[in-house]
Amino acid sequence: MAATERNIETVPQHQGDSQPDVRGGRTPRQQLDDIDRRIIAILQADGRRPYSQIAEELAIPASSVRYRVQRLEEGGILQIVGIANPLTIGFDRFAMIGIRVRPGAAQDVCRALRDLPETSYVIMTAGQYDVMSEVICRDTDHFTDLVNRRMHLIDGIVSTDSFFVLEVHKLAYGWGVQGVESSLLDAPEPPHGAGLDQRN
Repeated sequence: MAATERNIETVPQHQGDSQPDVRGGRTPRQQLDDIDRRIIAILQADGRRPYSQIAEELAIPASSVRYRVQRLEEGGILQIVGIANPLTIGFDRFAMIGIRVRPGAAQDVCRALRDLPETSYVIMTAGQYDVMSEVICRDTDHFTDLVNRRMHLIDGIVSTDSFFVLEVHKLAYGWGVQGVESSLLDAPEPPHGAGLDQRN
């Protein structure tokens, strides 16, 4: 995780809002053609790549690259952002928090959590926890205030379990294009009558 590295995230995003929209559940999937996917793959490798170089590589006009990137951003397909390593800029407490909520309150809790400046990742899950969130804090006092005061005042939260991150061994943003999807599309069909899809 390189400090101040400019990269790209392909995350669902509510148009006009910098945060994903959890109200409607799964975001409608837009149709992408091969050029869209190749542009995304190039920007995932280098988010600062000039449109002119992308255009030359794909043999299309630079204006077409600019239009497609703008359309992908406005459609909530991708964001081009600067990603900093929090551990190198004074944030020493990096944790995942498992959250149990009152039945039916998960989406409201997710909306409240995403408004907290310390949350970098908020998801609704199935299993032991109803919601999980990644948080980044300056120190133990900051983390304690976040969890014990502000988070537990959110209506619907019943309990939380915290997991401090000791080391980060992989932080990737290159999902969803080219190799990832093609490996699934090219996988052989499971044997007839198999009870489990072996492509998963």
